[in-house]
Amino acid sequence: MQVDVAIVGGGPAGLAAAREIGAKGGSVIVIDDHPKPGGKLLGQLHEESKNGGWWKGYEQAERLVKEALAANVTILSGKQVWTMEKGWKLFVSDVHNQGTDGFTIKAEAILLATGAVEKPIPIPGWTLPGVMTIGAAQVLTNVYQIKPGHKVAVAGIDILSLSIARAMKLAGVDVIGIFMLPRNEFSQELAVPYRLLDTFKSFTHHAPSPLLRLGGRLLKTKIGRKLAAAFYPARGLKVWDIPVHFRRAILAVEGGRQAEHVLIANVDSQGNPSGYSYKEQIDAVCISGGLSPLYELAVSTGCQFVRLEGLSGVVPLHNETMETKVENLFVAGNITGIEGAKVALAQGMLAGKSICLKLGIGLVGNHEINDAVTYVDEVRKNADIQFHPSIIAARHELKRIWEEHHALSL
Repeated sequence: MQVDVAIVGGGPAGLAAAREIGAKGGSVIVIDDHPKPGGKLLGQLHEESKNGGWWKGYEQAERLVKEALAANVTILSGKQVWTMEKGWKLFVSDVHNQGTDGFTIKAEAILLATGAVEKPIPIPGWTLPGVMTIGAAQVLTNVYQIKPGHKVAVAGIDILSLSIARAMKLAGVDVIGIFMLPRNEFSQELAVPYRLLDTFKSFTHHAPSPLLRLGGRLLKTKIGRKLAAAFYPARGLKVWDIPVHFRRAILAVEGGRQAEHVLIANVDSQGNPSGYSYKEQIDAVCISGGLSPLYELAVSTGCQFVRLEGLSGVVPLHNETMETKVENLFVAGNITGIEGAKVALAQGMLAGKSICLKLGIGLVGNHEINDAVTYVDEVRKNADIQFHPSIIAARHELKRIWEEHHALSL
């Protein structure tokens, strides 16, 4: 099989880019290892603060797939790219039937839109049946309409756990609360209330509670965050009728053949257990340790990488038009840093235009690329959800690093 462009990843970034390239006359194929295209869009459901409507990811996915197919895009689901060779040549296998012969795809350019992977945090009892990542709960609840449990506790406070806990609540699950992670070598700052509150300062203005919105002003300064961590109510504050506990942590999950109880303790502002502890009956526990870019496939290409905290980990070095230092290798979506679906969609559209310009597909000019770059910046700036408070600063630093590397290569 030979195409102009091969895209690895059928989420929002990959599908948006494929639609763009296909609409301009390029031959493009999307390879995705999930049963159906759409990526994490299929499990997304949240209320948007600015227009009062709901973001229904599955509807967005259906629209993208329909538009991509209309643009003559080929979509291969249930297939996995396990390595690549420059030239470009992709080696593909069947996810569900490993006994079958694989096949190769030749392409002039590659777009990696492989997304993100969860960072599960091990805690005592986490191997018991009934303990899962928050992403698994999202798939069960929003994709397959299956309750992860009847009475659920969430360990790990972040924007992902908040939104998925609400989805579970809407599905009829009794979410007893969202708690801090226990402090260990894996959780690190995720288990320190003072440090964790710093990540919430960028979206407290979206909080459904007036008290939380008012409290969000405290988080703008170091002194305010210390006060918030020290005086946060021991019983927590409710968000969408779900208690959020910055001063209580789940220390362990207990049970015989499955999860039956969680051991909960009060913690101080540094995340250290401080006296009182108790057990709460549950039948499921969801652990949220955040997300990190899924970059492993990019390693085989020999591209350069950078680690920036604001991007939530290691990402391929790339410029504003989504091009890496490797010839005809582009990236888009969460492989470039953890952000929301709307940013991924905008990046995918930009990457599609950039690839068309590079390969001479359609009539794409530099002005169109510049407009697309500006659009990505606007979407990022106005995003309802930001996974890291330093995301914009990190993007500026990434641009500086790219320009520095580019100058050295001249």
